[in-house]
Amino acid sequence: MQAGIILLAAGNSSRLGQSKQLVEVRGIPLLRRSAEMAVQTGYTVVVVLGADAETHQPVLAGIKTEVIINHNWHTGMGGSLKVGLKHLLKIHPAIEAVLIMVCDQPYLSGEHLQKLTAALQQQPKPIVASAYANVMGVPAIFRKEFFNRLLQLDDDTGARKVIQQFADQVYTLPFEKGEIDLDTPGDLQHLPNE
Repeated sequence: MQAGIILLAAGNSSRLGQSKQLVEVRGIPLLRRSAEMAVQTGYTVVVVLGADAETHQPVLAGIKTEVIINHNWHTGMGGSLKVGLKHLLKIHPAIEAVLIMVCDQPYLSGEHLQKLTAALQQQPKPIVASAYANVMGVPAIFRKEFFNRLLQLDDDTGARKVIQQFADQVYTLPFEKGEIDLDTPGDLQHLPNE
């Protein structure tokens, strides 16, 4: 199956007070760690940068990704998702599925991404989402029949809205500690350190 990955990393981490993209987990900035995991799937990876893009871009040096800058990043995650998906469809018009991920889930593994893509091919539902803390969310993979829905998202709404709207068409995979992301300084104490 031809699939692509959109890694959303355009926000300015206003509540965190520092760039979450550059927070290190085991000595590697989260942005680089997420991009490396995405590339390991073998799919085309589009990284959407925005705030402080000139600071974040060098972190991706040597990783085979397509980097696109969303200059209107401040309008929200949906805007960045649409910029990424349009770019992906431009370079790969025949793509059959897209995996949406963010860069601030420190417990994400390449293995989980592989399980999502495998599940999409093994069962009939058109969306496979991660399940954690009683929610369904990203990383999530959508078949192409949902591309238009994603492209119609409001700028300030993420992929979770589509997942919620079509909950009966979603297959979920458990993602342990998937609810841990980096939004506030207190979240930094939950980083993996082993």
